[in-house]
Order: sequence, then structure tokens, then C-alpha cells
Amino acid sequence: MNDSTTDHRLLEGKAVIVTGAGGGVGYGIAMAMALHGADVVVAARRPDNGEPAVQQINDAGGLAVFFRCDVTQRESIEATVAFTVDTFGRLDCVVHNAVSAVGPPTEIQDIEPDLWQGMVASAVRASFDCAQVAFPHLKAAHGSYILITSATGIEGSPYLPVYGMVKAAQRGFGKSLAREWGPEGIRVNLIGPVAMTPALEVAYQANPVLEARLVKRTPLQRVGDPATDIGPAAVFFASDLARFVAGQTLIVDGGGFMGL
Repeated sequence: MNDSTTDHRLLEGKAVIVTGAGGGVGYGIAMAMALHGADVVVAARRPDNGEPAVQQINDAGGLAVFFRCDVTQRESIEATVAFTVDTFGRLDCVVHNAVSAVGPPTEIQDIEPDLWQGMVASAVRASFDCAQVAFPHLKAAHGSYILITSATGIEGSPYLPVYGMVKAAQRGFGKSLAREWGPEGIRVNLIGPVAMTPALEVAYQANPVLEARLVKRTPLQRVGDPATDIGPAAVFFASDLARFVAGQTLIVDGGGFMGL
């Protein structure tokens, strides 16, 4: 990240968990938060991407540690939260970003049960489990909970119907949670990103015209960077700058979706 973006370390002294932070958007958010002074737990299912992510963050001047977490298993989430509190003495923010493989564009009648069940477990059930497990610590810190959703959950998709469904469910849950937790001093918000990730690179390879189409429909004429474009939105929501923002979905996609 450009040094000018971290002249004021907005998250100094805060402890943060980012799920699915071994790569892509989760990694970008973890990097941005760490460079803004947060102590970051990179919660990822695979050590072979989680540990290199931590090394890269620490090499860049942040502070991050890896903890293996499978968000489809509640006991794994419980262990991650306990590790964070034991290590840093507090928990100020949870960013739930992890989601199982979306798969190629597929019509609803052709979707395999494993794909459907995986997305429900990682996006919907894990959003609930992360919230319930982290609640007492976020309440004590007057912290924040951030869900990574998608514009697909707002406008739908003709070829990713299950993805649209689980992302819409996250929005509904996030809004309800913002109302319930607001009186407890916890802010809940959502981010809908479009950024260059390993999954998008695979999609480009499968569909050579996808990149040109995506850029053409984006007013800013590019695809976002996970650390420098998406990460700052999460930093904002987790920081005191967003102390009066709750229940909102911020679409960070260069203007491709303007339906809010």
C-alpha cells in the first residue's frame, strides 16, 4: 500500500479477525488493517496460503498471525476467537469474508448439492456462528462486525443463483444484527467488492472476453485491488471514523453497480 494511505493509523490498538484472509479480498483487507495499526489474525483454512499471507503482511510493516480456521465448523470459530483474545487481550472487529468455491456459471437445475451446501455453510451459517461467538468480546470493546457480501445479493445473477441467494441472506442478517447490536455499542456493516483475486483470474482464463466486459461496465475503467481499493473500506468501517454508520452496504466496485 502507498505510505500516504497509512499516515494516520486508524486502527492502532485494535485486534481484528479476518476470515478467508489467505488470499484475495480477505488478504487485502488483512493487509490494509494491519498497516493501519491493527493486530490481525489471518484466519484461513489452509496454512499453505495463510502463513505466506502473514509473512507478507509482517514484511510490509504490519502485525499479523495465522490461525487455522474452517468457518464451516463452529468449534473452529470458537478456537479462533479464543486464540485472538488470549493473544491480544481483546477483540475489536471480525471481518467475515470466507466463502466456499462459487464454481462456474451454472443454472439452478444443474447445481450439485455439495456446491449449494458449501456456500450455505460458509456464507450463511458461518455469518451467524462468527457473530454469536464473537458477540461478548465485540460488546466489551464496542467493536464492529463486517460481512463481505456482493452486489449479486442485491440485483441477482442469472448464472450464479446460489451465490446471489447466500449474499442476499448476509445482507438481511447484517441489517437485523445492526438493529439488535446497535444499543450494545456494536456496529454492523457490509462491503460488496469487485477486485482482482485468484478466483477472478481463473474466471478470466475460462472466459477470455470477461475482463474486457467487466472493465467496460465499470465507470472507473478498472478492476479493484484487494489491498488498496477494498481494504480501506474495511478500515473505515472498523475505525472510529464510522462511529455513526450501521446497517449499511458499501459497494466497492468502481461504480459498476449503482442500485442503492
